[in-house]
Amino acid sequence: MTTTRGQLPAPRSRRADARLNRERLVATAREVFAEAGPEASLNEVARRAGVGPGTLYRHFPNRSALLAAVLRDRIETLCALARTLRASHSADEALAGWLRAFLDHARDSQGLGGALLVEEPAGPGIDCHQLILDTAAGLLAEAQRRGTARAGLTADDLVQLVVGIALSTARGHDAAQPGRLLALVLDAVYAAP
Repeated sequence: MTTTRGQLPAPRSRRADARLNRERLVATAREVFAEAGPEASLNEVARRAGVGPGTLYRHFPNRSALLAAVLRDRIETLCALARTLRASHSADEALAGWLRAFLDHARDSQGLGGALLVEEPAGPGIDCHQLILDTAAGLLAEAQRRGTARAGLTADDLVQLVVGIALSTARGHDAAQPGRLLALVLDAVYAAP
């Protein structure tokens, strides 16, 4: 580090490095958890991310913190998809497309995302449960305003139904079953009252 007389030392790019390490750890953990499930080796996550275990634990003190970061990243992406769908599709198509993506998300999380969504949120930070509910509520409300979705249906109803499909088909051998079950839910969403 070089200094000139009377000047402060130039700041290191440590913050940028730490941010990049954190992002790389979350992206790598997402892949490793998708391959091996939520109990995958954290040392494997660190190794694949190209950092030491100490770096991983500086950012994520335990498995739960890393899992929460991965889920938060996935949920923020899922919620961003809702904005894209709303801008480019009808209210019904946006709701159906987002519910399909939500089902894929819950199934890809090997049930963890779904299980966390039916529990009360814990801990500080972004409330993933509320993000999902708010996103579903916005999409559903638009379809209800247009008169195509049942008036009495709530976002919580939809989230619970999709989580139920994800959890009940997590170990199934019929790859088409989740889609069929979601189609039944969508038929009920748009059925005449």
